[in-house]
Amino acid sequence: MVLAKDRAENRVEDSSVEDDPIALAAEPVVDIPLPPTDLYSDEPPLESDLHLRQILLLITSLEWLWEERNDFFASGNLTVYFSPKQLKSRDFRGPDFLVVLDTERRTRKSWTVWEEDGKYPNVIVEILSDSTAKVDRTTKKKLYQDTFRLPEYFWFDPVSLEFAGFLLVGGEYEPIAANEKGQLWSRQLNLYLGIHEEQLRYFTAEGTLVLSPTEIARESQQTATESQKTAMEAQRTATESQKKAERLAERLRELGVDPDTV
Repeated sequence: MVLAKDRAENRVEDSSVEDDPIALAAEPVVDIPLPPTDLYSDEPPLESDLHLRQILLLITSLEWLWEERNDFFASGNLTVYFSPKQLKSRDFRGPDFLVVLDTERRTRKSWTVWEEDGKYPNVIVEILSDSTAKVDRTTKKKLYQDTFRLPEYFWFDPVSLEFAGFLLVGGEYEPIAANEKGQLWSRQLNLYLGIHEEQLRYFTAEGTLVLSPTEIARESQQTATESQKTAMEAQRTATESQKKAERLAERLRELGVDPDTV
């Protein structure tokens, strides 16, 4: 009975502590570590000028095509931070080119998954090189399939022109079949990817090449130049016609004929 009484008294004392806000405030607070934020991309230099130009071409062409859209993010050679463990080990390079859909279009220092509502890229393109090809074909492919659950993965070699694409089906990658032009359809981008003049380019569903801003500017300049030449030629023709008319009028006057009555 004494033991039972002691237990009852202890329960009363414990209950009073639980109900006492001052006592609760005095209890130590356990800090829950949060993942870091505002992380900078940490990528090594690109392998060659070919890689740089290819990445810039993919970024600028898509941004020009989607200039009126504000629901995507496209970048290149950018670190994707997806777990604190990966952050500590530093054993993962970011994609050469990535596109994230249904997100805010703005500049970023990196793509940090836990700062982006858990969102991963929708499309990744790796530009192969001698030093990265093996990892891109194996380690990264498995990471993109199993961890990122990346819907579409492509790789392209700017030297050998090797080009392949994979679609995530039932949790595993299946090769994307090429059309008669060797182009691969991207469901995520609603565009074809294919090789044009030894570069990886976008094509519309109708097969039209998506021009880069540089190509569009050059084409506009050529059109303006041609229009100017046409205008100058028209002016030259008009001037020559005017001179012919004046010579004819002078000849008629020599013959005693008023050219205004003819």
